[in-house]
Amino acid sequence: MSNEMKNEVISKDLMTIPNAISFIRILLITPFVAFFIAGKYITGNYIPAVVIIAISGVSDLFDGMIARKFHQESELGKVLDPLADKLTLIAVGICLIFIEPYVLPLMIIMVLKDVLMIIGGTIVINKGVIPPKSSWYGKASTFMFYISVAMVVLMEVFNYHNETVSLAVLGVTAGMMIFSLVNYTIIFFRIQKQIKTKEDNPPSVQASITDKQ
Repeated sequence: MSNEMKNEVISKDLMTIPNAISFIRILLITPFVAFFIAGKYITGNYIPAVVIIAISGVSDLFDGMIARKFHQESELGKVLDPLADKLTLIAVGICLIFIEPYVLPLMIIMVLKDVLMIIGGTIVINKGVIPPKSSWYGKASTFMFYISVAMVVLMEVFNYHNETVSLAVLGVTAGMMIFSLVNYTIIFFRIQKQIKTKEDNPPSVQASITDKQ
């Protein structure tokens, strides 16, 4: 591939609407944290932080839809989208722990899920296989996380402290994350089995068997 063609491919990746949305979501993390800290220690107003995280959550739903509908999926997007998800979730989770300590178990589950998925993805990539795209249950668990975050923060905003409601919402979110992890684990072992089958039956062997038939 010539340098001109490479530059064209790279520029297309950078200029897609989904990639721009992912960049914006990453940039929104800083003002979210700033407004959240200001709400906790200075103003007592969490509304700006809630608005920012709501914008980030809604845009997360639309960037994938836009990419598929307008054929703007790209290699850069495959990295940016999950990166924006992980950075946002980590930032939000850490902030929530300061106002609701019982969010910590949910954060542990989320981090464990993401670490295991990164390890599994790395293993699959090293085997020369491209990991599958995010599934509906992966997106659903992320969306539930945003919902639980919004509810916990809004309860703080209106000074409505109901531990039962908070634990119920966080419990559903944790369940979705565990469900997502189990399904991704099944997919991982299925891919591993396919890889092993191909390694045990290389193309040359399969061709010789076909010739004999």
